[in-house]
Amino acid sequence: METLLAFFLAAAITSAYFLWFNVLARKLTGPKVWPIVGSLPYLIANRSRVHDWIAQNLRQTGGTATYQTCTLALPFVARKQGFFTVTCHPKNIEYVLKTRFDNYPKGPTWQEAFHDLLGQGIFNSDGDTWLIQRKTAALEFTTRTLRQAMARWVNRTIRLRLWSILAKAEAQRSSVDLQDLLLRLTFDNICGLTFGKDPETLSLELAENSFAIAFDSATEATLQRLLYPSFLWRIKKALGLGAESTLKKSLTIVEKYITDAIEARKESPSDDLLSRFIKKRDLEGHLFPSSVLRRIALNFVLAGRDTSSVALSWFFWLVMNHPRVEKRIIDEISSVLKKTRGEDQRKWVEEPLGFDEVDQLVYLKAALAETLRLFPSVPEDFKYVVSDDVLPDGTVVPAGSTITYSIYSVGRMKTIWGEDCMEFRPERWLSAEGDRFESPKEGYKFIAFNAGPRTCLGKDLAYLQMKSVAAAVLLRHRLSLVPGHRVEQKMSLTLFMKNGLRVYVHPRNLGQ
Repeated sequence: METLLAFFLAAAITSAYFLWFNVLARKLTGPKVWPIVGSLPYLIANRSRVHDWIAQNLRQTGGTATYQTCTLALPFVARKQGFFTVTCHPKNIEYVLKTRFDNYPKGPTWQEAFHDLLGQGIFNSDGDTWLIQRKTAALEFTTRTLRQAMARWVNRTIRLRLWSILAKAEAQRSSVDLQDLLLRLTFDNICGLTFGKDPETLSLELAENSFAIAFDSATEATLQRLLYPSFLWRIKKALGLGAESTLKKSLTIVEKYITDAIEARKESPSDDLLSRFIKKRDLEGHLFPSSVLRRIALNFVLAGRDTSSVALSWFFWLVMNHPRVEKRIIDEISSVLKKTRGEDQRKWVEEPLGFDEVDQLVYLKAALAETLRLFPSVPEDFKYVVSDDVLPDGTVVPAGSTITYSIYSVGRMKTIWGEDCMEFRPERWLSAEGDRFESPKEGYKFIAFNAGPRTCLGKDLAYLQMKSVAAAVLLRHRLSLVPGHRVEQKMSLTLFMKNGLRVYVHPRNLGQ
């Protein structure tokens, strides 16, 4: 009798679950939903092209100007009822990032995963903790001295190392992984700007650096926490297994490096970010302790390294495939240098462009913005829903759930960017006369640098660095993709190229 009752109870619970799931699933606007597993089979089948798969689902919701949101049923992955909302509707994004900013924080899942690496740093905090750091950092990022410091670090790295590496590859007719070179370059620059200390990972020998290796390992291990249910990485952490063991060892190296940098800067201040924060006080008038300074520094390194290098990698790949755009960039650089350095082309390549010269490269900035529209460095971002809410397009989002805004998809919607949204066309960023860079009037059509209160403070510095590097490379060299090399997206939080960017380096003939 007990066995029979247990059987009927199990059958009733199973039937109720299927009824609930099927009724709810019929209301979803995403891919087909299967019992128990939801849309997980489709996610797994499309794991090598997740961003394009999300964009495809958003287009299939109707693709109208008023409806670009879908709900994915991903049990065991999503926190709330096995579903999470994905949108690329500019009005929804504005609502989440600005209008109801306080209702959509980073949230516990993200913060717990990144806590060991980033602590309560600016990119992993909410509320007053975030606000204090934001206000302090905002004052520093608006100073001309910081911009000058960035220009010095970038020009130094280009002049002393990048040009030498590319010249060697050209002379030996050997290929280079341009993505790797750019990652090393931006890492050296952001470390110089943050600590006043150059790790010199970009060098002719391309030697490994213990801090860089540990930082990469720590970042990779932290990202893995977001791919699995939190209880799995917690168990591995408690037992010291796998990626969690790697994370612990890597953080020991990273924290020692930064602690040494803090002590050095306390004894000998400079114009780097760390020196500036050492002198700052929080809202209660206290100096930041070393533990907080370590997290602040790590946050800036994480934000300033990968995003610019990844954007530059996609930029060079696009330029290689669009000779018309490349020619116009070269013509613009040549025109500026004729005014600033005269007609003698030998003087053009003696030194990298100064930041006043870089400021005049309007079309180059447009080409970089167009790259970020199609290949944003951070393709998807996530927010936690504090209270039940309704998005401007009518989508209901329950408290405790996750909402994803797909930056990658925004740039690939005809209803947002027009029929030519898939084309690489920098001209869309220029004024009618073609002499001014113009951002879209609808501010939430382009969110590669985030938007609202969390807009990237380093946006202008990022453009400065990217324009300087792009001009320095293209003025001296013409690049070509190694035959057979496959350029593919790596499925991670940052849009790396999975196989790098393997290119040959050729001399640039400015007379052509």
